[in-house]
Amino acid sequence: QNEKELQDVVKQQEEKMLQLIDKSGEVTMLKEEVSQLKRSLQRAETEAKVLWEEMRGKEPMVDTAHIQDRVLLRQEVDKLRLLLLEKRDEKRLLYDKY
Repeated sequence: QNEKELQDVVKQQEEKMLQLIDKSGEVTMLKEEVSQLKRSLQRAETEAKVLWEEMRGKEPMVDTAHIQDRVLLRQEVDKLRLLLLEKRDEKRLLYDKY
């Protein structure tokens, strides 16, 4: 009887572990979605910032190629900055894990 009770407890623990694993997967997917949304927001903010800088004090004739180059360069800088932050977060999580 004790053995059966122990098997039931082990089974319950296994079920709880599987539920935690499922929830962990959901959390990971949600974190990735949040990360993608943050990147999209950063990209939009970058474009707005560059356009604002270019339009401030400019005449109606604006060099759109120049603006587009600046937007792309600013996006690359922001992308690299974001990658650096993500790597720092990954490193911190690994330190916390081990």
